[in-house]
Amino acid sequence: MRKEIKQSKPFASLEEEAFLSLQRTADGLMREMAEVLKPARLSPVQYNVLRILRGAGDAGLACREIGERMIKRDPDITRLLDRLEARGLVTRGRDRADRRVITTRVTAEGLQVLKRLDGATMEFPRRRMGHLGAERLRSLTRLLDLLRPEDEA
Repeated sequence: MRKEIKQSKPFASLEEEAFLSLQRTADGLMREMAEVLKPARLSPVQYNVLRILRGAGDAGLACREIGERMIKRDPDITRLLDRLEARGLVTRGRDRADRRVITTRVTAEGLQVLKRLDGATMEFPRRRMGHLGAERLRSLTRLLDLLRPEDEA
C-alpha cells in the first residue's frame, strides 16, 4: 500500500493502513464498475437507483426510501432523480393517499437499460473477486459487516 500511494514513512498504525487500503480498493473497484456502466451513460449511483426501483416493482418508492436503500449515500437524491427522469428512465408522481409523497418508478426504458447491463454487471464481481474463493469471500463479507456503523449494519 505504501508503494502504491508513494508514502515514504510507515503508517501511524495498522488500523490506518487497513483503512486507507480499504478506501483505495473500493475506489478502484468503483472506477472499474463505472467503466462497465459507461456505455449506458450511467454512474454507479444512478445504476443503484434504477436497480432499487426495479426491485420495488410497480409500487415504486418515495425519495426517502430510495435513499435508505442506496449502497453509496447521495445527499441530493432529488437532483439524481431529476437527471434520470430527464432521460426517461424513471417517472415521478404524487401519491394518491398522501399528496405530499412523491413516488418514483422505473420506466420500461429504464428496465431495458438494466436488462442490457445485467450480464456485464453480474460478471464484474465474479471477474474481480471470484479468484478469492467462497471461504475468503464469506470471511471478507463478515469482516466488512463488522466495520459498518451500527445504524447501517
